Amino acid sequence: MAIYDYQVKTTSDATVSMEQYKDKVLLIVNTAIGCGFTPQYEGLEKLYKQYQEQGFEILDFPCNQFGHQAPGTNQELSDFCQMNYQTTFQTFGKIDVNGENADPLFTFLKGEKGGLLSGAIKWNFTKFLVDRQGNVVKRYAPTVEPEKIAGDIEQLL
Repeated sequence: MAIYDYQVKTTSDATVSMEQYKDKVLLIVNTAIGCGFTPQYEGLEKLYKQYQEQGFEILDFPCNQFGHQAPGTNQELSDFCQMNYQTTFQTFGKIDVNGENADPLFTFLKGEKGGLLSGAIKWNFTKFLVDRQGNVVKRYAPTVEPEKIAGDIEQLL
């Protein structure tokens, strides 16, 4: 399967095809609002504002699997990001990224770019960069700040 064959859920539980992101450069991130890396939302929004008009999208997938750092409803999580970090990129419904209930999109992403020692995602704010053809070109650890990804995004745009 290709990345565009997957479907994801919005915060209102509507199903959206990844095909709508064809020909775009994507940064797909599993996030949480109570994480030490949560301030990265600010850097993510800066990237989004800087590159959106050139065909760049950030897809935000809250995940409560790591220390229960994404409590609340989908709408509460989205509202938090918009109110506290003025995010304007798309926040999707809460998902699992590991285990038997892992979202199929994240299973695909991990299969394309495994992490250190295994494919499992170790924490929130793991980031996957996808080119305009749907290829997963890079995986970034949670500690990699969004600003450090700008050069890689520019090369793909």
